[in-house]
Formats: sequence, C-alpha cells, structure tokens
Amino acid sequence: MHSDDNGAVLTTKQLMLRMLMLLAISVGIGISGAMFAGFTDKQVVASSVFLAIILGTLFFWTFRLSIAFLGLTVLIFTHSLSIESFVTSAELPVILFLVGMMIVVGALRDLGFFTWVVQALISIPKMTGRKFIAATSVASALLACAVDEVTSIIFIATLIFQVCNRLKLNPTPYIIICVLCTNIGSAGTMMGNPVGIFIGTKAGLTFGDFFQWAFPIMLVSLGSCVAITLVWFRKELDLFDERLRDRMERQLSLVPKVEVPYKRGLALLLFTLAFIASHHALEEGLGLDKNSILLVAPLACAGVVMIIKRDRARHYVEHEVDWWTLLFFMLLFAIAGTLEHTEVTKVIADGFVNACGDKPGILIPSIMATTAIGSAFVDNVIFVAAFSPVITALGESVPAMPLWWALLFGACFGGNITLIGSTANIVALGMLEKQSHAHVGFIQWLKIGALSAFIAMLIAWGMLSVMAPHMPQ
Repeated sequence: MHSDDNGAVLTTKQLMLRMLMLLAISVGIGISGAMFAGFTDKQVVASSVFLAIILGTLFFWTFRLSIAFLGLTVLIFTHSLSIESFVTSAELPVILFLVGMMIVVGALRDLGFFTWVVQALISIPKMTGRKFIAATSVASALLACAVDEVTSIIFIATLIFQVCNRLKLNPTPYIIICVLCTNIGSAGTMMGNPVGIFIGTKAGLTFGDFFQWAFPIMLVSLGSCVAITLVWFRKELDLFDERLRDRMERQLSLVPKVEVPYKRGLALLLFTLAFIASHHALEEGLGLDKNSILLVAPLACAGVVMIIKRDRARHYVEHEVDWWTLLFFMLLFAIAGTLEHTEVTKVIADGFVNACGDKPGILIPSIMATTAIGSAFVDNVIFVAAFSPVITALGESVPAMPLWWALLFGACFGGNITLIGSTANIVALGMLEKQSHAHVGFIQWLKIGALSAFIAMLIAWGMLSVMAPHMPQ
C-alpha cells in the first residue's frame, strides 16, 4: 500500500495505473511535438522524459526521485544523453555550493545565531502588531537572502507560534505574511534560493551583479508585499494590538528571554558572506575562472567549521545536508541539459521569438509570467532548469541579462501564488497544522498570494525595463 501527497491510501494497482497515465500523457505530448514542431526521435524522448518529471513532481511528489532515476535511464538507453553530457549538465559546482551552505547553516543553528535573531525581534521597543509583523517579515526576507528561504521561515515561524500562543491568537495570518515576504526576499541574493545560484552559474553572474541589480528590485517588491499584507490583515492586527496591550498592562513578557552566545555564529555568517561577496575580485587577482571562488567559498567555510567543531562534523554532513533534494536537483539539471543538447530549447526559443518578437520589453514580462505560473504549481527549480537554455538561445539575438533577471523574479515571486508554490510554503503550512491544527484553504491563500505576487512582478517588470539599457550586454 502507498499513499499520495494528500495522504490517501493507494493500492499498488492504483499507483501503477496513475504511473501509466503519467507516462501516456508525457509520451503523447512528446509525439505531438514530432507532429507539429518537427521534433526528431531524440527530441521526442528528451521532452517526454522532462514532462514526466514535471508531472511526477506535481502528482507523485514522494516518487519524484524515483521518476528522475528512471528518466535518466531512458535517456541513456536511447542515446539521448551520454555519460560525458550527464557529468557536464549535472551542475556539480551548484550542488557543492548548496552542500557547503547547508553545513554552514547547521553550524549557525548550533551557535545560536537564529535564536539571537528571534530574541532581537521580540525586544522591539513600543511593540505593536504592525511593528512586530513588519519587522518579522522584513527579517525573514533578509534572513532568506543570507541563508535560504526554508531555514528562514522555520525560525521565524517558531517565533510567531510563541507570540501567538501567549496572546491567544490564530497564527495563520502572520505565517502567511512572513512566508510571502520570505519568497520575495529569496530573490535578493544567490543564496536565497537554489535557482539563484543556478542562474548565476549559467549566466556568469557574480554576487556583485545580484547585489547591484536584483537586491534593489527585491527591496521595493518586499515593501509592496509588507504594505499589502498589513492592509489585508488589518482586522487581525487590530486584535493583536488589543491582546498585546492587555498583556503589557499585566507586565507579562511575550516570550521568555534567554542569553544567547551569538557572536561566534554572527562572525561565521559575516565571514561566509564576505568571502562570497569578494569572489570576483579574488578571481581576477588570482587569475582564476569566473565564479570559481564563488562556488567553493561555502565549501571552504564548511571545511573550517568541520575542523573547529569536529565532534559535530559527521552530523553536519549526514543530517544537515538534504541529500535527497540535492540528488534530485542533480538529475533534474542533467535531464534539462538534454533538452539543450537535443536542441528542444532552440525550438522553444524560436517559438518565443515568433510569438513575442525579439524586443526585451515584451520578452521580459512573457518570461516572468510563464515562469511564475509554472512555479506556482511545480518546484521553481524545474522551470528554471528548463528555461535557462531558452534564455541562452534568446541571448544570441537580444541582450540576455534582463531576461535572466526576469527568470529569477518569475520563479521566486511566482512561489507566492499558491500554497504549494515553494518549499517554504509547504514547510510553514506543515508547521502551522502541527502546532495549531489550523488549515489554510487553497482559495484563502490564492487571494492574497496572487495579489502580492502580481504587484511584486509589476514592480520587477517596471524596474527591469528602466534598468535594462544600463545593464552590460
């Protein structure tokens, strides 16, 4: 017996029938490509396998790695992918970057850095509901920039549960606000979301490029999200103020405060960020390939951490690193690379040019909207992996940098549209159900999520249009 992602129990026969339906749909669409777009046999196989992974992730989340294994096997057997191409397309530097960052984040957790952030938030003077949630949501976004969106929301959600328990409030609106802001914040730097480092690697973008072009757009979009959500949940925030005044009149604290030796954790984070931020200057000074230091900087920091905290080294590698997800990413990147090797992405790029023209003013919103809608229902890494070769192909005829940023913002902001749009959403809602037995409906999330994503993408579109002429070609 097996269960699907909604918890319903499936028999082996039912599971096999669903798998056969997935296979039939994927192959059918691939064959349609041969009939209407002139796909070759290898292009049919490559597109069918990639579609199977998309549909498998959407309908068989727990089996996504199994489907990726089988898809890779099909590609090898049909000569659509060679071992050499697999190694080239698997983006091992990106995987190793994420391994290093996960180990550093584990050490930060041990050193009390995140607890210190939480303590700082609850120490805000003259606390009000709006001041609390504004500071908390901005902190969650900036924390996502520094580490990653999932780690950020775990610690911020823990703080929200503590405060809401003291005030006897429903934590749902506050969790939603912070998750929406976390997803927007994850677009600010390379470290906020796996798609950031992937796009940076494929496009040859540096940490400085992200800070110069992506971070300002993220900040303005974040401001819009905070403003919209504060108005949307104004009744809940009024109740927060009422309960908070009552508690303060009785001279009771929101949560118990503890002294945290945070300085070593803060030093580790600042050193890691400084190392990553200075990679371009170091690479030029040492005559190294572009982004080579960027990709090994987290590994170097992780190596130092594992020497200093050698009693925890094995724990960091075995438990802090999400090997399941990283292995899926590696296979996904390789299979997406097959689309490029078989020139499926060139056909898609030509289709984009035929439909939208070759003007960045039209391509930017088209790419952003397509990626956002896709990322609302399927892991954004999948869509970025599929679209990155398309951006590369488009870059042969139009300036590519604005298109890369459109891809980034569409993927990150699109995660706000639905409650399954990003990993941070799923993690936060799981914590909400476990801690408060509260359930968020699809439409309840869609109303505010789609609104905040739409406004954020309008801002990103406008700012990219203004910035595009000033970007390097």
